[in-house]
Amino acid sequence: MSLIHFAYFIFGLALLIAGAELLVRGASRLAAAFGISPLVIGLTVVAFGTSSPELAISVQSGLAGQSDIALGNVVGSNIFNVLFILGLSAVITPLLVAQQLVRLDVPVMIGVSLLVLGLGLDGAFSRPEGGLLVAGLAAYTAFLIRQSRRESQAVQTEYAQEFGAATSAGRGRLLNLALVAGGLGLLVLGSRWLVTGAVAFAQALGVSELVIGLTLVAAGTSMPEVATSLIAAVRGQRDIAVGNVVGSNIFNLLGVLGLTAVVAPNGVPVSDAVLGFDLPVMIAVAVACLPIFLSSHLIARWEGFVFLGYYAAYTTYLILESAQHDALPLFSTVMGAFVLPLTAITLLLVLLRAWRAQRRG
Repeated sequence: MSLIHFAYFIFGLALLIAGAELLVRGASRLAAAFGISPLVIGLTVVAFGTSSPELAISVQSGLAGQSDIALGNVVGSNIFNVLFILGLSAVITPLLVAQQLVRLDVPVMIGVSLLVLGLGLDGAFSRPEGGLLVAGLAAYTAFLIRQSRRESQAVQTEYAQEFGAATSAGRGRLLNLALVAGGLGLLVLGSRWLVTGAVAFAQALGVSELVIGLTLVAAGTSMPEVATSLIAAVRGQRDIAVGNVVGSNIFNLLGVLGLTAVVAPNGVPVSDAVLGFDLPVMIAVAVACLPIFLSSHLIARWEGFVFLGYYAAYTTYLILESAQHDALPLFSTVMGAFVLPLTAITLLLVLLRAWRAQRRG
């Protein structure tokens, strides 16, 4: 791979992150200027804005006919968001989990993940199916705005503290429009450069575009979520760190995948590898959130380390499988015969303990 392709990837990633930051700042301030509460801004504009790199990359890849990068970016980002971002945030400080996340948002994330798997079983996401996903995003956002009016003053205050610096209303609307326009421009340019570099990576390393999409591209486009969640965790707004990840995952599936399927000339094809492994992993990760979040409504440090360990194992498997390494059979046997069953038992015990605690309460 030439140096220029490496530069395309790095500078494309930098433009994506900068574009997402400008877009979130401008859109948040405009929303506040029109009287939208900080809580709604946090749940929608910020959570969705941090997923704008995924949207730019997947739409660009879908239009270019590189469906493996488009789909791998969505699936890989969702896995990365939960296992890596929540894992690292919980290692820094145990994360609080809001009641709404357990009762509404995590079940929605699980349900949408299952829906995506069902829609992909025929081998492609068609334009009508993409429209269905986008309509689901619109309905979910409308419901969030309605629910936000019932949130406690404490939650309202926390979101105002987290996003207040980015939501001052009443001044500089032209400047904020310029920030939004500039952010969108950087996202478009950055997505083109990053996709060009990613394809060159795949060709140089001898791996598929799907693996590059699931790993390098997914991690790169999730950098805004990394920054948002880590900063929120360090500042003590620990449920915002969790809410940002869950909200972004829902947007990735409904908004990013939906819009990509709508604009792609022939929809988004789904490979057997995604159907047989990556989508089930994404669903398993989403389902695993429920018992962990129910346990004292807290993600403990040891659970954060477990998340990070599983992300390392997932990435290792992708690399070994792509290279057809001799260690792949042993690695698969250890994971399938020991690690995964022990994890399932642990999650069941955690869920049972949470259920008993609720009954006593």
